[in-house]
Amino acid sequence: TLAGGSLPNGPLPTILQPSAVTALQLIALNEIFEVAYFTDLLSNITTNVPGYELAGYNRTFVIEALTAVVNQEQLHALGVNGILASANATQITPCEYSFPVSDFLGAITLAQTFTDIVLGVLPQAQTLWASDGGDELPLVNLFGSVIAQEAEQDGWYRSLQLKIPSAAPFLTTHAPAFAFTFLQNVIVPGSCPGVALVGASIPTFGPLTVVSMPTDVSSTATFAVPGTVAPSTNSLVYLSGQNLPLTVPISTVTSIGGLSYFNASLPFESGFAKGLTIAALVSGTGMSFDNASMVASATLYGPGIIEID
Repeated sequence: TLAGGSLPNGPLPTILQPSAVTALQLIALNEIFEVAYFTDLLSNITTNVPGYELAGYNRTFVIEALTAVVNQEQLHALGVNGILASANATQITPCEYSFPVSDFLGAITLAQTFTDIVLGVLPQAQTLWASDGGDELPLVNLFGSVIAQEAEQDGWYRSLQLKIPSAAPFLTTHAPAFAFTFLQNVIVPGSCPGVALVGASIPTFGPLTVVSMPTDVSSTATFAVPGTVAPSTNSLVYLSGQNLPLTVPISTVTSIGGLSYFNASLPFESGFAKGLTIAALVSGTGMSFDNASMVASATLYGPGIIEID
């Protein structure tokens, strides 16, 4: 097949815990987005849309590879909705999307970023399914294979940008709310019942813009949020690799055009991973967090997406 394989033919769970349903609905929301995204990218290439001419690339191979990705993501989406249907849970339908890219390299760069985000949150779902007492243990192994498949994709997207295919020994973990908030950046507001469905259980944060992208040396980054912040009441937290969350103070707050700009140090050399780092502006100062879920519970704005290679 064009996907290189088929849907698994084993039995599906018939009883899911409510939290497991929400996790699967979020995954389905993302998989259906990916189908639309890569279908659009493939169409732009095959119809020779300006910016997608693939000068300098093996056009035949890129089309073949993206055709496989589209078909693989279709099976991912069908599979997740099939699990929901097996348990009589509400399935996710497609949304309308707006993709903020205008050329092939920009599209591949965004694909790498959202795949990084997916890879950071799927293990959280595995942990949930293994520990919530439901009939979901088979999903752990199943989605382990999905994680590996998405990682294969990610290595190719990185290679196309002349990045080392494997960013770091341990990739960044985060929390479902960060993935859900990020995903809404490409969904047309009001077009998607799935957003309201998932949003009943998972929060959406305010936007945190990374104004100046830090480098792979310890540096200072600038961020912006559409609200009031202060060094006495807010901090910035980084999630990078499998390390404990790192809290740093914010400084130099200025307000311009309804946005609050502020600086925060990014001590990369103290143990950050290359590839994806998640930043979150939280309520409170001087706090330590044991895991990404605790960070999400304190987050006001995020995720700030930082890619360092």
